[in-house]
Amino acid sequence: MYDLHTHSTASDGAYSPAELVRQAAAAGVTVLALTDHDSTSGLDEADAAALEAGIQLIPGVEISVTWAEKTIHIVGLHVDRHSKVLQQGLNHLQATRVERAQEIGRRLDRYGVPGTFEAAREMAGDGMITRTHFARHLVLLGLAGSVSDAFERFLARGKPGYVPTRWAEMTDAVDWIRKAGGVAVLAHPQRYKLTASWMRRLIGDFKECGGVAIEVVSGAATPGDTQTSAEYARRFQLYASSGSDFHSPETAWIKLGRLPTLPADLTPVWTLWNP
Repeated sequence: MYDLHTHSTASDGAYSPAELVRQAAAAGVTVLALTDHDSTSGLDEADAAALEAGIQLIPGVEISVTWAEKTIHIVGLHVDRHSKVLQQGLNHLQATRVERAQEIGRRLDRYGVPGTFEAAREMAGDGMITRTHFARHLVLLGLAGSVSDAFERFLARGKPGYVPTRWAEMTDAVDWIRKAGGVAVLAHPQRYKLTASWMRRLIGDFKECGGVAIEVVSGAATPGDTQTSAEYARRFQLYASSGSDFHSPETAWIKLGRLPTLPADLTPVWTLWNP
């Protein structure tokens, strides 16, 4: 059982890397990719836990990209975490994340909710500060009923804590992954809510940059989403990936490893490193 898209406390997940591995193993996952946002810092801990749990860990990362003024996510699978090119790129994105978090804190201060940056930084611990940490703090303050509610009220576009952010260029992100020996995967394509023509443009640009796979099965995808993504994989001759995008048990409808099988006519992305 493959789950090639998950998150830990190294970014915005609820479980430590080791606990994520243990939970995945308990759920029956046999091949797990840890793909934290713009960071590989959890991989060493996850490696040790995977060895103990008897499952295979695929080193990965999820890179934030700005394409056509939209935020897109590119997953890198089977990357060399020690690649200088990859780490230089990720370091830049991590600095961008800190700057964004500071600005979110300033904007929420002005809105009348003080101290959110400090609270989010404490909640993040050694991991990166993400918008999810702000959202969780806002829930604890009683200002939102859930993390998703906090995003809608405070952090989404047009809301008091929203900060427009410029991420990596797609060409750069795919290049970092390739130079780290990895495979670039377009993550959860249906989440971007693009029209069919925009989606074709996105996937065409992604493939032209050197991207080779698309996430066909994703934890939040409907059967219709999966069918549409499968059609794009066929049309653009891309490998197919499968990942839950698990962050937290609070999101009850997204479970580690609880994923439908890939359509039989598609070639799984893992055949690239495990033929």
